[in-house]
Amino acid sequence: MLELETERVGAPLPGAQPPPGQGGVNLPQRSANRRRAAWAVALFADFLQWIALPFFAPGVLSPFNNGLDLLVAALLIRLLGWHWAFLPTFVAELVPGLDLVPTWTAAVWLATRGAARK
Repeated sequence: MLELETERVGAPLPGAQPPPGQGGVNLPQRSANRRRAAWAVALFADFLQWIALPFFAPGVLSPFNNGLDLLVAALLIRLLGWHWAFLPTFVAELVPGLDLVPTWTAAVWLATRGAARK
């Protein structure tokens, strides 16, 4: 029979050495300042959507809410690079009422939880 070689998910590529402490997954290096800035952006956006709820209510200034979400998504991708958590977060932010959940903060937590402390 024909046997195929398979690699374990998360295993480093043959010949590649994973960075220490990352368990074989090659993640882009993120500086502590970029992680702090991403946390600040996410927390501020979620806080603003709570405080300015009457202004961001559906139908009133909804385009401004969508613009804020686009800006936050762009800033987080710029600061941290692409992470899978940003896509469902952006979609969730477009659902009226669901933007009261701190989804940007949760996305940044998911994106930075495995980052090495520097």
